Amino acid sequence: QVRLVESGGGVVQAGDSLRLSCAASGLQFSATAMGWFRQAPGKERESVAAMAWNTRSTYYSDSVKGRFTISRDNAKNTMYLQMNSLKPEDTAAYYCAADRSTLTENLSRANRYAFWGQGTQVTVSS
Repeated sequence: QVRLVESGGGVVQAGDSLRLSCAASGLQFSATAMGWFRQAPGKERESVAAMAWNTRSTYYSDSVKGRFTISRDNAKNTMYLQMNSLKPEDTAAYYCAADRSTLTENLSRANRYAFWGQGTQVTVSS
């Protein structure tokens, strides 16, 4: 079965950087759209960044644009989220998601993703 495992979360200070990883198995990774979502206490889940299978179509939320970068390594079946200049408001549980569709539209919509990881906690202190 499909399995997604996030790692790389932790407790950091404002201005620091973190690199989250999502290791995927059980799917054709090179033909899969991947996304990162986060959910903070009392808030709804929101899309952070996403990349279509062809890597040319991407999405970034306005709150992270210019600070976060999504990437993928098909040889390792892994995607990454490089997070720079972290802010306290970035504190949340971060989830990776996968979609076997090759469509490049609606990358930020959570309901298009069929597979999800268990989440990794990111805490940014001021």
